[in-house]
Amino acid sequence: MNSQNLRVRFAPSPTGFLHIGGARTCLFNWLYAKHRSGKFILRIEDTDLERSKKEYLEEILESIKWLGMDWDEVHFQSKRFGLYREYADRLIKEGKAEQKDGAVFFKYQMQRIEIDDLNRGKIIFNELPKNEEVIIKSDGSPTYNFSCVIDDALMDINCVIRGEDHISNTPKQILMYQALGFSIPKYAHVPLILSPSGGRLSKRFGATSIREYKEQGYLSKALANYLLLLGWSPKDNREIISLQEAKDIFDIKDVNKTGAVFSLDKLEWINGEYIRSMSLDEFTDLAGSYLGEKSFLPENLEREEIKKIVGLFQVRTSKLADLITSMKPYFDQEVIYSPDTQDVLEKPLVKELQFLIEGLKIIQDFTKENIEQGFRKACEDLGLKLKNLVHPVRVALTGTKHGAGLFETMEVLGKDKVIKRLNKIIQYWRMIQDHGKI
Repeated sequence: MNSQNLRVRFAPSPTGFLHIGGARTCLFNWLYAKHRSGKFILRIEDTDLERSKKEYLEEILESIKWLGMDWDEVHFQSKRFGLYREYADRLIKEGKAEQKDGAVFFKYQMQRIEIDDLNRGKIIFNELPKNEEVIIKSDGSPTYNFSCVIDDALMDINCVIRGEDHISNTPKQILMYQALGFSIPKYAHVPLILSPSGGRLSKRFGATSIREYKEQGYLSKALANYLLLLGWSPKDNREIISLQEAKDIFDIKDVNKTGAVFSLDKLEWINGEYIRSMSLDEFTDLAGSYLGEKSFLPENLEREEIKKIVGLFQVRTSKLADLITSMKPYFDQEVIYSPDTQDVLEKPLVKELQFLIEGLKIIQDFTKENIEQGFRKACEDLGLKLKNLVHPVRVALTGTKHGAGLFETMEVLGKDKVIKRLNKIIQYWRMIQDHGKI
């Protein structure tokens, strides 16, 4: 196949949002076209006029662009009904189809069919499950296999890259190509994306729309990177690779022949790597925009304040939605102690924290360096190991046992808020002591 003439397509149906499986198929088509200087065609399969929705179409187009892809042409099947009828009538006239009950049926003339699949190698078909199939429904709309053949032929699609669940459609379509006198394209059927249990993806395991991944705070480049690795690798053990780099080396023949297992942990790791590679200013802008859209940030919060807080969590963030949980204690007036802090809450250190508070009060410049120095001195004077005071103080300040560096956290919170929260946990301990619960 002449690379200059390569034409591939992605054909989503706007009866739902774009999900992981479809997005990867789109990506493989786009990369193969770019790698071979071909054309990437977007065909909207909106023949189901009742179920096709504008909101789904808009989301599909937006998601494809958000992932970093573009297209050379876009076509809508709903505008081509006349063409499908024209070719159906031709088949009827030639005795290759017949009309009955208001629908048109194609008559299969089965023969041994063999294709050289670009991904799977030789595939042989010896029989079909039935002798005829509807190609035009009684309402005038075309069925999938027929419209697919007509459009692929008339749009000069010469390589069809799709999921292996379409293999059973291939012999049917080839017989239609032959009946219509069209050239048969090359095929590449790629394995499906599997759940961790080895089955098909479900809502629980990865079958989420691209829009939802975006809303959870996954980065477009990271998600595209991960989709790329679901069945393909750059052969140098790299796991972080841009689409720009990938299109120079991608070949559909290199896609794995076995199904790729979807791993949310792997996606989060890749997303975290992209977040950690950003400058703090870039991350601040990204986080600020995301949190602003979620109406999470207090009004009139200065960018420098946002920068200080998100800076605490950049290396610990897997996706932007994590920031909502991580940053909540910095904005809330009152700290809520999480259930897993009960072991800390049950060991009161009233005198110790009172001593620490007095040491913090005399710190003039409340920086992490000065805070750490005062904190260590308090531990030394109290005869405590650092960790014995770090854990209860962290719980007092954030309501959690884990998080950003304690001294950096204290600096960002500021002296007044730190002392207020330490006094609150002291009051909590005193209250439960008075009630005899400790």
